[in-house]
Amino acid sequence: MDFNDTPEEANFRKEVSDWLKENVKKIPEAEDTSENSSLARARAWMQIKHESGWACLHWPKEYGGRDATAMERVIYSQEESKYRLPNGFYEIGQGMAGPVMMMYATEEQKEKFLPPMANGKEIWCQLFSEPGAGSDLAGIKTKSELDGDTWTVNGQKVWTSGAHYSDYGILITRSDFSAPKHKGLTYFFLDMKSPGIEIRPIKQINGGANFNEVYFNDVKIPDSQRLGEVGEGWGVALTTLMNERLAVGDAGGVDFKEIFEFTKTQDFNGDVAVKNDAVREKLADWYCEYSGLKYTKMRRVSALSKGETPGPEASITKIVSANKMQDIANFGMDLIDSSSIVPDQSFGSALQAGLLGAPLLRIAGGTDEILRNIIAEQVLGMPQDIRPDKGVPFNEIPSGEKN
Repeated sequence: MDFNDTPEEANFRKEVSDWLKENVKKIPEAEDTSENSSLARARAWMQIKHESGWACLHWPKEYGGRDATAMERVIYSQEESKYRLPNGFYEIGQGMAGPVMMMYATEEQKEKFLPPMANGKEIWCQLFSEPGAGSDLAGIKTKSELDGDTWTVNGQKVWTSGAHYSDYGILITRSDFSAPKHKGLTYFFLDMKSPGIEIRPIKQINGGANFNEVYFNDVKIPDSQRLGEVGEGWGVALTTLMNERLAVGDAGGVDFKEIFEFTKTQDFNGDVAVKNDAVREKLADWYCEYSGLKYTKMRRVSALSKGETPGPEASITKIVSANKMQDIANFGMDLIDSSSIVPDQSFGSALQAGLLGAPLLRIAGGTDEILRNIIAEQVLGMPQDIRPDKGVPFNEIPSGEKN
């Protein structure tokens, strides 16, 4: 591995750094801590990026991007991560829906929908998971039926991030219940203001409500908004999920450096915590995980720099980082003791956010169990799990439901 930038990469990094330093200050101040205020700031930042040619770097220029290389995209992300920016509203659209539209939509649809996605005027969500089909996505039951050139959709989706403020969504449905479960799926995009869509926010333990249940009651979708062939939606969904691996990366929040500095000042049995052997043992474990993640990501960067495609090893990043964040937050709150329950602007609040948010990160973008399977099968070469439902018509798979 070569951790150093090439001369061209170094020049690009300086260009990015200089631009960010000058333009981050243009983001309007938050009026309050509400979601509406955060969304307004995110729209403003996306507009600033788009006007200067820094939005959707990897997209073609004709759709609002920059035609940047994968390595340039990594460098930009590295430099942008040095700032606290109002991101989080556009990852699904720009990181997942956009690339899928480029592969499967008509040219007219690309020209209509991609530029507003790139400049931040329109936000997209992902309508995949269901109450009985999350990790096993191919088990979805939301039904789509074709009549003429219009589809009617009925069913329920859940854990749909941003559905309550999104303009459009990407949707996978079951159009043939007699086909095996990975067949008979059909994929669409749709207007989230369509008649028959009901959105119910889900209140989270941390007080937020950024994902939702979405109900479809005789929702009409033109066949022209189908992506891919009828019954071949699983292939389109896999394309989306591969892009999700890039859009949903490692967990943010409290990490080794923050907890290490904190233990230097926090009292523990009459002395600073960092001098305690048990504390130092935990710090050593987290440092090893922190370093391992650092070099795993650098391995991906090195592959991109050489024009290679990173492999399934990327799954390691999220599974380790989310569990690490949860462990650090749990330990830090124990160290603070009873004062950790008081919400304020101190390090304690960051620990609270990490403890309550980490379980979500261990589910979003692939659960721990799914990622372990990917690592076992595609990285370590272990045999696949036995699939008793393979090749069985979906409506003949035992489900435990009463007829």
